Amino acid sequence: MLSLDGRSVLVTGGSGFLGRHVVALLEARGAKISSPRSADRDLTRSDDVAAAFDDCGPGGPEVVIHLAARVGGIGANLAAPADLYLENLLMGTFVIEEARRRQTPKTVVVGTICSYPKLTPVPFSEDDLWAGYPEETNAPYGIAKKAQLVQAQANHAQYGQRIAYVMPTNLYGPGDKFDPNVSHVIPALIRKCVLAREAGDDKIEVWGTGRATREFLYVEDAAAGVVLATERYDSPEPVNLGANREVSIRETAELIAEVTGFEGELVWDPSMPDGQPRRRVDPSKAEAAFGFHATTELRDGLARTVEWYLAHRDEAEARH
Repeated sequence: MLSLDGRSVLVTGGSGFLGRHVVALLEARGAKISSPRSADRDLTRSDDVAAAFDDCGPGGPEVVIHLAARVGGIGANLAAPADLYLENLLMGTFVIEEARRRQTPKTVVVGTICSYPKLTPVPFSEDDLWAGYPEETNAPYGIAKKAQLVQAQANHAQYGQRIAYVMPTNLYGPGDKFDPNVSHVIPALIRKCVLAREAGDDKIEVWGTGRATREFLYVEDAAAGVVLATERYDSPEPVNLGANREVSIRETAELIAEVTGFEGELVWDPSMPDGQPRRRVDPSKAEAAFGFHATTELRDGLARTVEWYLAHRDEAEARH
């Protein structure tokens, strides 16, 4: 087991949705954190990545956790697929290579459930990651992140780079992005329901048919999984982080309406895309390899997310 107490840890994306929670757990373990903001270090540039490593001191970081990513919901995926592909590919490539070049003792890369094939058998097993092409709206982002897995495995084989690669399923929770231009389904629906309730509207429109399913992982559970992998997982083979529950978008929307107090009608628009038909991962490898088990029930997690949104609306809607 890798002790993080006193270690220098570079966390890319440390001020982001998942990153804030990861940093908090690392600090509780006594780690010394360096987490550059995108305004200071552009990780799509190799010289800025090198500078971020230099910021950790003369020896560089002892641990790198790569969380930085450009992400969005279906709308953002349709509007800017080239940007999502290129920016994520460059960030991951440069961070992994800099860690290899400096012989950083441990690197953890966070991938995405979007890398799985569109019609992966449910629950998703890590063995099926290469069994087909990702769902079309997710493919540019998913393939860019998947390329980082190839790089990690190649570096491990050729150079012995010590690297772990974890794939969380859909995240939600306090600190999420509620800007409608980039938000995923849960924050988007929370915002719609809250605004409709406040305006006295009797209905809201929801994209798709509602039949697609997802597995939602509370962000604090995901952060715990990332930190456990940092401490206990030493393999370049990918591993899922999941909540072990599949839920339809329709059921999710109805639960959000209930939690937010919106009593109007949910009007589904089947002309808009559903995204991947089904998502649920097999979490057994993570539990066996490093003891990860999600503990937050969906209703409880949604209630905490709504509570945070209502208390931080300006911040939540400004995050992009």
